Amino acid sequence: MPASDTLNTLPLPDLFTALCRGGLVRRLLELARDEDLGCPHADDAGHECSGRPSRHCGDITTQVSIDPAAMATASLRFRRGGIVSGLAAMPMLLGIFAPACTARVLIADGATAPPGQTAATVSGPLDEILGLERTLLNLVGRLSGVATRTAEYAGRIPAGSRARLYDTRKTTPGMRVLEKYAVRCGGGRCHRMGLFDAVLLKDNHLAGVGLESLAEVVREAAARARAGHTPAFIEVEVDTLEQFERLLTLPAGIIDIVLLDNMSSATMARAAQMRDAQNPMLELEASGGITLDTIAEAARAGVDRISVGALTHGATSIDVGLDIDA
Repeated sequence: MPASDTLNTLPLPDLFTALCRGGLVRRLLELARDEDLGCPHADDAGHECSGRPSRHCGDITTQVSIDPAAMATASLRFRRGGIVSGLAAMPMLLGIFAPACTARVLIADGATAPPGQTAATVSGPLDEILGLERTLLNLVGRLSGVATRTAEYAGRIPAGSRARLYDTRKTTPGMRVLEKYAVRCGGGRCHRMGLFDAVLLKDNHLAGVGLESLAEVVREAAARARAGHTPAFIEVEVDTLEQFERLLTLPAGIIDIVLLDNMSSATMARAAQMRDAQNPMLELEASGGITLDTIAEAARAGVDRISVGALTHGATSIDVGLDIDA
């Protein structure tokens, strides 16, 4: 999986491919298959299910009501407008749920779909389409909701601002790589992927560390990180200007980013002035309680990054439907 900085330079198709390399997306979709169609591992004779569903797995309603030879085409439509995300997963979805089907993607991820717009069509055996339906809608609806919310936040950052919008780790368990992909679809940027690819020393890591020793503790931690790992960046959280002032005593390059946690715009502006005077290459990140109403003010304070957990944990799924064409 690519380092965090690389995630923000790859075009969306390449980003999706890179995020799939670790196998997390396939594992997620296979779990979605098993939770909807049942565990396919064994039949009465102990053989693994293959081909059409056995009595131990599959869509019972479809089995008893649909001719296995029936063919159809279904249209994936946006009932409410929004930013499209998740259609890059269509080939993998077909391989897992509907291997005899084909799909046409009509709107690329990252584009805007107006209400009523057909974003993709799926053609093939009707029973496979019906087995695919709910997972496809859940995935595209959820990711398009994240992308749409991200676009709303990104659109509130004033033109010409140095600030860029970032996500957080406040994601749905198991869906992080996909939700971070959706943030990129909406015009945002990805923060660290997890605990494994970057260093972020937060208040709990620094609990009990006094002002006098803060800079030295951070310096030692940064040295250990670079000696034993290749972190995408080293970041430290502060919630007072006194803490920030101590970090500014470190030589340039020891840390890459300082997170200004739950600070007022006036306090962040003062921190930006201090940074400009003493370590201009140090990036500042605003975080904590940023809303659609306050993001512009935070951007005008002079920070480089604004991280918003609500891009993911506060997103509402877009209403999409799969209609069988008559």
